[in-house]
Amino acid sequence: MPPLHLSHFTATSCLGYGNAATLAALRLQRSGLQPCQFETVRDLATHVGEVAGVDAVELPASLAAHDCRNNRLAWLGLQQDGFSNAVEAAIARHGRRRVGVFLGTSTSGILQTEQAYRRRDPGRLDSTQGALPDDFIYRTTHNTYSVANFVRAAFQLEGPAMVVSTACSSSAKVFASAARMLAAGLIDAAIVGGVDTLCLTTLYGFNSLELLSPGPCRPYDVHRQGLSIGEAAAFILLERPTAQLLADAVLLLGVGETSDAHHMSSPHPEGLGARMAMQAALQSAGLQAADIDYLNLHGTATPSNDAAEGRAVAALFGDTVPCSSTKGATGHTLGAAGGLEAIISALALQQGFLPGGVNTQQLDPAIPIQYLTANRDSAPRRVLSNSFGFGGTNCTLILGRAA
Repeated sequence: MPPLHLSHFTATSCLGYGNAATLAALRLQRSGLQPCQFETVRDLATHVGEVAGVDAVELPASLAAHDCRNNRLAWLGLQQDGFSNAVEAAIARHGRRRVGVFLGTSTSGILQTEQAYRRRDPGRLDSTQGALPDDFIYRTTHNTYSVANFVRAAFQLEGPAMVVSTACSSSAKVFASAARMLAAGLIDAAIVGGVDTLCLTTLYGFNSLELLSPGPCRPYDVHRQGLSIGEAAAFILLERPTAQLLADAVLLLGVGETSDAHHMSSPHPEGLGARMAMQAALQSAGLQAADIDYLNLHGTATPSNDAAEGRAVAALFGDTVPCSSTKGATGHTLGAAGGLEAIISALALQQGFLPGGVNTQQLDPAIPIQYLTANRDSAPRRVLSNSFGFGGTNCTLILGRAA
């Protein structure tokens, strides 16, 4: 595929608001995971990556109909690192119809529905359970498309907009969607990334699957017990590269997508779909495995996921390429994970360091890969980032420096 320029990007998660806070936490190997005190959840012994201050965010009056936790986090994220200004500059260059919006999410604003059900009116018999309150607007909150519609409205864009909801690969796959639109000449720039926020459905749902770790998650640890749910807003402005780029400009070099459909919630035990996605990304970028300097692993810290991904990585790269999962720092941000970890990969490329995995104490000896538990000063030129979702919806991105 022709390279595309990540001309601007910003990440907000439990590590803090914006890239500087994210980078500082990664350099200190500081985790943002804390014991779960979210909303009414007090009965789950788990840690979460909650973004501070989201509930206090106020949307502009013109966007009030979109008010929900997910869109508040989106708005908070858009204000960081001059991202909104970069989008406005892109609109000035290309026009409002030539800027697309491609975002990933898993649960969107479902918390708004969960809270609305608490306020049902038992005196109105619109249904056997009572009517939902009149101020609840499904279309602009819970609806999966809500976050793209919100961002499109915030910038008064008129170009194509869509949401990808393929669980944990959602905000990686949007890069492929945007790349296809750019290649087809339908747009000249794209806002890509993802937003996902904590909600009761996610926390209790993963608990019912027995996938939550009682403490902070420990990717690739021999004693790993499950994942820690996080939330994040990650935004990237994707454009065709200009003739003259700075040496540290970050490019999207390749994308690989597969659907192995091995099981509804478990990966293929040998990581077949994961391996094929990585191979497809390498082919897309015109690269070989030896050309990759660092792998940002999906690494959810569940026993089966890490084992399957580890087998796939070992089959392609052996133990020669340093790799780590950053979910011990951020938690698993689900539909925002692909975008968040693409930005972490971009920061690694620009700042010349490889982030060590946080919380991992004793590496699983059955997974023969070069897993970093400490930061490493390095100057990677090409980074591969994995995102794998339920049902075998896999996506791998390859990013690289311009020079």
